[in-house]
Amino acid sequence: MGTSTTTTDRDATRARLQEHLAGLAGESLLIGLDVDGTLVDHDGAMTPDMHRTLQRAAVEHTVVIATGRSLGATLPIVEAAGITRGYAVCSNGAVTVQLDPEAEGGHRIVDTRSFQPGHALRTLREVAPDAHYAVEMSDGTFRSTAGFQDASFGVQAIESDLDQLMELEAVRVVVHVPDLSPQEFSEVIAESGVHGVEYSIGWTAWLDMAAPGISKASALEALREKLEVQETRTVAVGDGFNDVEMLSWAAVGVAMGQGPQGVKDVADVVTDSIYEDGTVLVLEQLLR
Repeated sequence: MGTSTTTTDRDATRARLQEHLAGLAGESLLIGLDVDGTLVDHDGAMTPDMHRTLQRAAVEHTVVIATGRSLGATLPIVEAAGITRGYAVCSNGAVTVQLDPEAEGGHRIVDTRSFQPGHALRTLREVAPDAHYAVEMSDGTFRSTAGFQDASFGVQAIESDLDQLMELEAVRVVVHVPDLSPQEFSEVIAESGVHGVEYSIGWTAWLDMAAPGISKASALEALREKLEVQETRTVAVGDGFNDVEMLSWAAVGVAMGQGPQGVKDVADVVTDSIYEDGTVLVLEQLLR
């Protein structure tokens, strides 16, 4: 009975996806794919089916890995997936790289969008004195306050005091308050009145800030224009609140089944969860 129900549900998902994606069959597409919760589970594991389907999609279409991860944390995923050509949007749109096996390290940076975070950090220090801070710079290096390291940085952060961080030019600033829930943190951010930067709060009390107007969507739109892809030939898949702009930008935005309702609400269609290889179902619809 359980297997039959699962099969029926999967068939229903395929039918739902086909309804939205059928018009793109045979077209050369620009496909934006989130990483965590979309290509890999939250332990960083990618299934064999996802690996095979992603490689096929990268041959037939322009696949853009679009993630909040830094460049250093994105490249291992790209390498593990076996994708050697295409693009990656890192740091929620602040850094874009072209994948090229002939380039040093297999990639070249084609765009960075930086900002001065000093005012925002001074403001946040007043309302969240116990927060941890990290600043990512355009070359991929990180500086952080004492004891703040995270796998998403992709490199070991260099310890610095907050006054030093305020003077840096950043592509991304990360703020983390371990003792607050996401809801409490959201209230703190609202109270701070931080403006002039874009930010998104994820699954934990974690804040990403970027230059004004920068998001995964802004970076994907720049690539779309550069590659002269029609707006109607764009697809995006994601599961988090930092994917909302990307899902709205795409001609067809697909939310993962495990994503929060606020993300599903802006998507055109919902696929199965990462644990059921929901992204595989999407890409299968787009393969010739």
